[in-house]
Amino acid sequence: MRVFDNLNIDFISKRKMAYFISGSLILLGIVSIIFRGLELGIDFKGGTDIALKFENPIEIGEIRAELDKIELGNIEVKTFGGETGILVRTEMQAVPKNIYTKVVAGIESSIKEYQPGVEMSISDTATNSVTFNFVDINVVEHISSQLFKNGYQTSRLDDNHLIARVSLSDWIEEALRNKMPDNHFIVQKEDHVGPKIGSELKQDSIISILLALAVIMIYLGFRFKFVFALGAVVALFHDVIITLGMFALLHGLVPSLNLEISISIVAAFLTLVGYSINDTVVVFDRVRENIKIHKTAELADNINRAINITMRRTIITSLTTLLVVTVLLFFGGDVLRGFAFAMFFGILIGTYSSVFVASPFIYEYVKRSKQKIQF
Repeated sequence: MRVFDNLNIDFISKRKMAYFISGSLILLGIVSIIFRGLELGIDFKGGTDIALKFENPIEIGEIRAELDKIELGNIEVKTFGGETGILVRTEMQAVPKNIYTKVVAGIESSIKEYQPGVEMSISDTATNSVTFNFVDINVVEHISSQLFKNGYQTSRLDDNHLIARVSLSDWIEEALRNKMPDNHFIVQKEDHVGPKIGSELKQDSIISILLALAVIMIYLGFRFKFVFALGAVVALFHDVIITLGMFALLHGLVPSLNLEISISIVAAFLTLVGYSINDTVVVFDRVRENIKIHKTAELADNINRAINITMRRTIITSLTTLLVVTVLLFFGGDVLRGFAFAMFFGILIGTYSSVFVASPFIYEYVKRSKQKIQF
């Protein structure tokens, strides 16, 4: 890192080239968002996530082909946590009536297999469960245990009654168990998000990002000058829009890259806002010091000197963070890959904007307003 000890680059003179690069990326991002759109996860549009864990490695194409046959509508199947796990995503939140009947029939068939000749009746049904009434109270515990062992979620209501859950995961289990009898699997999770909750989360996510930017502007306005606060927030908008545009541009183009917008991605964007503003504030601090020390120097010289002095710290911080994020990107699995991509690309664009957007914005403002900054 000694190469940065006597760094003397005129960054301000290269600002117009940076404007062209930033303008092109922003335009590309906005066009991608308008024409390709953003892939929203069930956190925002509602639906069901079901994670399955198999004993042996599975062929994702074979699983996808089987699940396409079971009337779940438009579903998405991807690997989850390695070659023995899959994540099934559907926009359905409840089991359709025709599937509900088939699942109940499957549970009845399993009970008769575990306990041949058992006398039972169905006394109650709900949208997500069914209650079985048994004449012989001695068989209930055995049947409940066998159903649970084979993946069904059950509970005893009393000595005669057994409640079995009827869910989308049960229907998936029923379909895959018959096709893959030699590869036992379990349901790791089944998450449901209603459309109303998804809409509220979408609204809250936008508000949280805007509030973060507003608070940052107020804080920097008091700590420095209003033009510094405005430059920092412009750089943050620049980072968020370009990163969001990359999500719209690349989703679906790289199969192994999960670029849907979820709550974890919103967390990544908020993290990037904090990361980028920290780098910008370090540069602004040096600019303020240089203006106090070199009062007769040109503003461009003071800004260039500040960026050159902090470049070593900027490069080391960015590289160490990128190293960790790169590990997540390649080895974190499908679930973390979108979060890691947002962090990876956001760190790069955030470091760039601290040098070529935030600081040049201050220079352009002073140059055009013909006002001198004093501390």
